[in-house]
Amino acid sequence: MDAAQLHADALVIDGHNDTLVAHIRRGHQSLTGREEGRELRHPTLIRWLRGPLESYHGDEHQIDLPKMRAGGLDAAFFAIDCTVALKNHLAYALDGFGYLINDLAGHPGEMVIARTAADIEAAKANGQLAAVLALENSDGLERSVHVLHAYHALGVRSIGLTHNPRSDVADGALDERDGSGLTHFGVRVVQEMNRLGMVVDIAHVNRRGVADVLELSEKPVLDTHACCRARCDHPRNLDDEQLRALAANGGVVGITYVKSFLREDRQTAGLDDVIAHLDHAVQLIGPEHVGLGSDFDGGGTAIADATAVPRITEALLARGYGETAVRGILGLNYLRVLREVTGK
Repeated sequence: MDAAQLHADALVIDGHNDTLVAHIRRGHQSLTGREEGRELRHPTLIRWLRGPLESYHGDEHQIDLPKMRAGGLDAAFFAIDCTVALKNHLAYALDGFGYLINDLAGHPGEMVIARTAADIEAAKANGQLAAVLALENSDGLERSVHVLHAYHALGVRSIGLTHNPRSDVADGALDERDGSGLTHFGVRVVQEMNRLGMVVDIAHVNRRGVADVLELSEKPVLDTHACCRARCDHPRNLDDEQLRALAANGGVVGITYVKSFLREDRQTAGLDDVIAHLDHAVQLIGPEHVGLGSDFDGGGTAIADATAVPRITEALLARGYGETAVRGILGLNYLRVLREVTGK
């Protein structure tokens, strides 16, 4: 099977994007690229708090539904990062998720909100795309486990415990205190997420917090967008010890396309660096614990946009990767974690 055939046949899942907020901040644009009479341009909290977006990547979105289809991207974790929404974290997150629900309601049959691995598989079989709702930064819980239950009922299936600053759950990778790990509330959140069937995302969490999560969680966890510190010494990247611990947990690291995570000379970072980080992780912990974590529409610019994802498949095959390993990296590893966590 050649690269194009394999990519088209494979289930391709991206572990992280910031596309929803980007679309809202660019004038409440529809993910479909169309409006067709659907009114999406009414004022929203995200737009009011953040203002219009100066694009990371020209004037174009890196992900929308046509680009997903063109790049063979079947599903993605659509995150709402509520970090900057001071005193408005919960409303900000609900505003973003409500935007997507409203948008998809106006264009039925194109994308489904997936609550389980089975939903993603069914969407691909039916020719539909799938979105996994993800909250980035547990401050969106407003220190309430009841809010966690409400997010679960809404369809949210992944929560990133922090962003770069510290949260109510743990310290962020760029704002840590010596010896600080999960807070008491953080321990309860991880335990309740395990019970409910929600994926714990350790992206952005500081070193001690990562260790605490991997020791505590009874389910596999994800680091949805990071790279390997052995190749680029950035505080957001995982070192080899952390990667081994993540693999021992059964989890997956999503290698990201953020240039500053890929190499110190970020201006020259590109696809070759993404593949180098993927390869380092694979050689260290095996292909079953590695996936894709673009950070499209949030800084992941080492690859142009979703239409360029097939180049990853081509590059992996050119390096001698077998079909089973490539299918795992492209999406089946994420699917396994979702199935183990949600039970379906």
